[in-house]
Amino acid sequence: MLLAIVLALLYFFLLHDPPEATSLDELTSESTEPPPPAETEAAIPASVMIDVKGAVKTEGLYELPAGSRINDAIEAAGGFLPEADSRSINLAVIVLDESAVYVPKQGEESLMPVATAGTSAEPGLVDLNSATADELTELPGIGPAKAAAIVSHRTENGPFKSVEQLMDVTGIGEKSFEQLKELVRIR
Repeated sequence: MLLAIVLALLYFFLLHDPPEATSLDELTSESTEPPPPAETEAAIPASVMIDVKGAVKTEGLYELPAGSRINDAIEAAGGFLPEADSRSINLAVIVLDESAVYVPKQGEESLMPVATAGTSAEPGLVDLNSATADELTELPGIGPAKAAAIVSHRTENGPFKSVEQLMDVTGIGEKSFEQLKELVRIR
């Protein structure tokens, strides 16, 4: 009798196809799979906004594909003016979102780094229209929440037109503004 049971079990396990995956197996295999490529690509911005200034044909804000270089930003601005000091710029640098590119004239000493995010032409001053949230937190009384509120206000309402508009940001009143007005600028 025991021999019959063993033979029946061997017959069952060896000669039959394995059962299909159970719902638990299916859930486990789905949870270990990586996300579809479309979700991963959505996190990478498709374009960047670059502020081009100085000795170029048309200064302004330009939208370029992510991964663009300073050369692409200058071409978007119409190219160099004849008086531009093109030698002082590394055209191969990849530009970052919210960065500024300044092309000095020949003989001009550039106080502004050529392509950096959130920088201003005046040392020590933070540009409200280009500073990142991290750069804004360096200001007195501005923590991560207020920095995020400034960036959000700028995104939703467009660039600040005056330093006084900083008081339109949630969480920044007259007292905060008094501490900040000499430390920020609008470009």
